[in-house]
Amino acid sequence: MSKENPLKDKSYQFAIRIVRLAQYLQKEHKEFVLSQQVLKSGTAIGALIREAEFAQSKPDFIHKMNVGLKEANETEYWICLLKDTNYIPQNLFESLKNDVNELIAMLISTIKTSKMNPASS
Repeated sequence: MSKENPLKDKSYQFAIRIVRLAQYLQKEHKEFVLSQQVLKSGTAIGALIREAEFAQSKPDFIHKMNVGLKEANETEYWICLLKDTNYIPQNLFESLKNDVNELIAMLISTIKTSKMNPASS
């Protein structure tokens, strides 16, 4: 990697946490439906950010970031549902929710900046 990309790095670290969360849910709770849902949306965030690196155009970049934002929002939903159905403890919930909310804020900022700055992609 030639330069730091906080969004890329944070989304990758978050994906690792989500994979471990899914493993925990499946092993400790024998929960296979919700774990797959949060695994899909939570790992898609970083994958879409990676896709955006090689977007074909600025609109394509913005589109991929918007889809990543939607996945982050969906992930927040699953995390809340897991907490409210007692699959994850409060401290884990708060940590995951904080991370996903940071990603949401970073994605919103990236999208807004990209729309305002014609030279960025």
